[in-house]
Amino acid sequence: MAAAGSAHGLEVGTEMELNQHNFWRSRVGLLWWLMALACYFIFPDYRGFGASVLVMTLFALSFGLALGFAGIISLGHAMYFGIGAYVAGRLALAGWQEPISGVLISGLVTGVLAIGIGFVILRLSGLPLLMVTMALSVIVFEAANKATSITGGDDGLTGVSFKPVLGIFNWSLDGNVQFLYSLTWLAVVFLFARRLVSSPYGLSMVGIRENPLRMSLLGAPVLRRLVVMYALCASFAGIAGALLTQNTAFVGLQVLSLETSVDVLVMVVLGGAFSLYGALLGAPVYLIVKYVTQQWNPFYWMLVIGVLLMGVTFFLKGGIAGFLSRIFQNRRTE
Repeated sequence: MAAAGSAHGLEVGTEMELNQHNFWRSRVGLLWWLMALACYFIFPDYRGFGASVLVMTLFALSFGLALGFAGIISLGHAMYFGIGAYVAGRLALAGWQEPISGVLISGLVTGVLAIGIGFVILRLSGLPLLMVTMALSVIVFEAANKATSITGGDDGLTGVSFKPVLGIFNWSLDGNVQFLYSLTWLAVVFLFARRLVSSPYGLSMVGIRENPLRMSLLGAPVLRRLVVMYALCASFAGIAGALLTQNTAFVGLQVLSLETSVDVLVMVVLGGAFSLYGALLGAPVYLIVKYVTQQWNPFYWMLVIGVLLMGVTFFLKGGIAGFLSRIFQNRRTE
């Protein structure tokens, strides 16, 4: 009976993901990228804000990949986001100010770190894993707060500067370069992630998410594959953190906070964890609603976000991405 139930759960889960995959692989998926590029021209006064949204979207993509396709639930993903940000900042202060290589080094550092951590914590799952990742995040945050000579403590890491992108495009206060630079990195990581989840390795991760015991009995190296996925997601988070540092020329302790980990969880839940486009939808919706609500009333924005999250959880199965894909499927069957 248990095996039958697990098989049914895998069938339902993969069917939902297949429907969303077909929907977003159509021209509808291309529409998101066209709209993102259009925002650069339509809202020139908000390019700086748009660059921040794109960075957080990449961060959400890294977490959505871990949660939705590997079943790795964590409240410590901001640890890798923050470490990537600080690595980029420290490299710049040490004289390594070339931006693209700085991003790659930050991603490499966080990925290698995640391999060591992953081999220990990914033996756990569910609530124990959630609590351990939260504890690690708090420990790293407090360590960064005390290591003022490295992180700047409460004052943050200041005096950070970078060379022009490709030696041509200078960083600007209005966010012109930052927006396109962040969008390019998001596109590169997204294409890699899409290829990854469509590969045999990605399909095996879905099986591990649904029934790790069965996959182990079939001979799959469950822990090793989980660690590889965890490291890749941490690397993507580190890349996002490095982009944030380069876009703002500043690193604050907030990048390592538990609140940042909760924020990215909310973004993925809003957008939908079973689709890569869930992160691409959830992060902008969350950040735009937060920004607009704070302009209206800076004290009640969390109430609005809470109501929005409850509405999506109760009425939009699969998040915004799942809702849109179901509308598409219903219209095609009519």
